[in-house]
Amino acid sequence: MTFAHRIIGFNSNLKFEEPLPEGIRIMNPFAENPDAFRISSLFYRKYYSDNFPRRLILGINPGRFGAGVTGIPFTDSFRLKEVCGLEIPGLTTFETSSVFVYDMIKAYGGAESFYLDYFISAVCPLGFVRMNDKGREVNYNYYDDPLVQKTMLPFIVSSLEKQLGFGIDRERCYCLGKNKNYRFLEKLNGEKGYFHSIVPLEHPRFIMQYRLREKEQFIAGYLKLLRH
Repeated sequence: MTFAHRIIGFNSNLKFEEPLPEGIRIMNPFAENPDAFRISSLFYRKYYSDNFPRRLILGINPGRFGAGVTGIPFTDSFRLKEVCGLEIPGLTTFETSSVFVYDMIKAYGGAESFYLDYFISAVCPLGFVRMNDKGREVNYNYYDDPLVQKTMLPFIVSSLEKQLGFGIDRERCYCLGKNKNYRFLEKLNGEKGYFHSIVPLEHPRFIMQYRLREKEQFIAGYLKLLRH
């Protein structure tokens, strides 16, 4: 069984059915959109059909325009087509975080080189949306409400432990987000001992939204840590 087979099997069984606070719902791209499971499976077969170990990069949870529709973390439909050569017919999405991640991947040496060394997932592999004051669904994070975080904790722990079985190098884990996501993961790792160390990286969304002029410096910072 290859690394790809393990990922695909994990994705095919992802589900969460416990009640959440009113106005918040789980976003599961694999259950909501059959194309997401099909395309993500092609993606993982393309880049992970081997048994080489990877280091793990953990984001927060899937967003509506990236993994929430493609099933692939930090990969919107544009990067999926232009970089990975895969396409979901009729789907057009743009995620600013995906722009940064794939610019970083290009600087690393390209998708084949990067995905040979790294596997990107999320602390919580299923996403969340909530209704805003205008009645529209917006992204929500597992740590935005203590009750949501407490409710999701067993699922987060179980999911992470299953992913460690893919063939993850446990020397260090890279965390996207230096604040709440990092503090949560650092505390969890202190209790469970999954990794020797957790290395925090500035979240791509923060960089693109607030530090765009410094994007190249952040990419250089990523590469310095990822190549360590």
